[in-house]
Amino acid sequence: MTGLHLRGVVLPEGGAPRDLWVVNGRIRTRPVPGATTVSDGGYLVPGLVDAHCHVGLGPHGAVDLPAAVDQALANRDAGALLLRDCGSPLDTRPLQERLDLPRVIRAGRHLARPRRYIRYLGHELEDPADLPAAVAQQVADGDGWVKLVGDWIDRDTGDLAPLWTEDVLVEAIKVAHEGKARVTAHVFGEEALPALLNAGIDCVEHGTGLTDDAIELMARNGTALVPTLINVVENFPSIAAGADRYPVYQAHMRDLHARVDRTVAKAVEAGVPVFAGTDAGGGIAHGRVVDEVEALHRVGLTAEQALGAASWAAREWLGFPSLTEGAAADVVVYESDPREDLAALRRPRLVMLRGRIHG
Repeated sequence: MTGLHLRGVVLPEGGAPRDLWVVNGRIRTRPVPGATTVSDGGYLVPGLVDAHCHVGLGPHGAVDLPAAVDQALANRDAGALLLRDCGSPLDTRPLQERLDLPRVIRAGRHLARPRRYIRYLGHELEDPADLPAAVAQQVADGDGWVKLVGDWIDRDTGDLAPLWTEDVLVEAIKVAHEGKARVTAHVFGEEALPALLNAGIDCVEHGTGLTDDAIELMARNGTALVPTLINVVENFPSIAAGADRYPVYQAHMRDLHARVDRTVAKAVEAGVPVFAGTDAGGGIAHGRVVDEVEALHRVGLTAEQALGAASWAAREWLGFPSLTEGAAADVVVYESDPREDLAALRRPRLVMLRGRIHG
């Protein structure tokens, strides 16, 4: 039996350096005779996770498959070896067949209403009562996640407003759960949150409008938050600047932007599970997961918690083990301890995906 050998401090356990072996793309914790040492020293981190990105999406809609490959490679080179694709207009299943690309968990298409989301992104339902059936279709087509658009600007009222009533959401989320899938929702404002949370939503994306009551309910139910901080910080000002026709919405978006750090900090303090996601694919470039890790640290996660939110904790949340016996050999090696200095994450010494070395 031949294999590869790595030695270093294994995170999140830490402590003294120890040895891992890789055979047929899987981690082994017992010695493998004849294994070739490919890394000796440093810190061995379970492959990073971007828990909210959009592979196959560009600023103007779907990109072609070669461009989607480039997006996936940008993530891989940054150490992000597991991607939760939170809605894409491109069928990215061909990417899942390539051993050199990160693992992709597909959420299919966004489920929205006419004129209530970016027009080229989602399936638009004329009748909101059709949501449960649409969710059932996405469950069948996806990889265990369904993405709803929870709120968007309502041009008739001039501000953010919910797309769905609570009774429809209850039925739709029940359909997903019966199909062994989880449901997440894009939510910017405050108004859509009670119905989504009462209906049993599994995750909130962005969550800039989280109220104290919503945070308390999320913490109690274990509802996850993926705040996409770099997207909010960088893109909300331009969204607001282009909304002169809707002054209430414009002011609302600016207010959400101004207090996003405090909002997410409250969620962290309350014990809401928080994970790293960049929202790459539209206004954010792929491969920026380290920026999001640093942003999470800025709002109150310790450096180790912020790293875990983009590594071992996120992997566990998504159903992927870390560096344990039999786990996939998805490893990033760093020269220095990223728990002490998150900037170390920008300098991977070795990236191993499925037991293959890519840098």
